[in-house]
Amino acid sequence: MTKLLHITERAHWTAASQAGEYRISTRNVTLEKQGFIHCSLPHQLRDVAEHIYGDADDLVVLVIDSAKLAAPVRYEAPGPGAPSYPHIYGPVPIAAVDEVIPVTRDATGRFVLPESDGAGLPDPQD
Repeated sequence: MTKLLHITERAHWTAASQAGEYRISTRNVTLEKQGFIHCSLPHQLRDVAEHIYGDADDLVVLVIDSAKLAAPVRYEAPGPGAPSYPHIYGPVPIAAVDEVIPVTRDATGRFVLPESDGAGLPDPQD
């Protein structure tokens, strides 16, 4: 089992909770449009948060248990020489989300994320 992380707007998570499954790939892009859901490993989350969601507020991190997914997970790089990121090729059932962690900011405006606030998520590459 690998813990996959996905950062999203709280409103998308709330809607998914009511629908029974999560279907957003990344910021304002659906699973249907992209073909997969972007995820991160713990050591990748800060970079994604700052580059994709840097100007956003009211975010959450979904901690997804890969063993509870029916859809395949593939590790793919966005380009040559880039690190591989986990991609989920299908919807995420609500039951596969083990934890929903609110994202806050510290006094300097920097995101407070699971890998930096002591939540202690294991990184499968360690």
